[in-house]
Amino acid sequence: MPHVNVVRGSRGNPVYQVGGKSFIFFRNPRPDAVDPETGQRYPDVIVFWVPSESDKLALVQDPDSPFFTTPHFDGHPSVLVRGSRIGELDLDELREVVQDAWLARASPARARRWSAEHRL
Repeated sequence: MPHVNVVRGSRGNPVYQVGGKSFIFFRNPRPDAVDPETGQRYPDVIVFWVPSESDKLALVQDPDSPFFTTPHFDGHPSVLVRGSRIGELDLDELREVVQDAWLARASPARARRWSAEHRL
């Protein structure tokens, strides 16, 4: 995606930004995302911005989907996925999630230009 910069979070985790706005980032282990059996914090959570609450719900409501959310992200336009489950997405699905995240955070002009060039 164009105009992307990678910055580092407080613990060196990669944060992908467009126009200074994060659209994908790798979280540090946090108490809101834990293994239900062990209680251990997930070390591999990736956050993707989504265009809307309805897009978020479409991704997280299927219990077999690798996407999830936590109460910490209630009202936030993003979904979570564990890095260990990213392989459950095919390349087209992953591409769409990345593009949607970028489009959700890019400036309107950049989003329009990119969408026109890619016929979205």
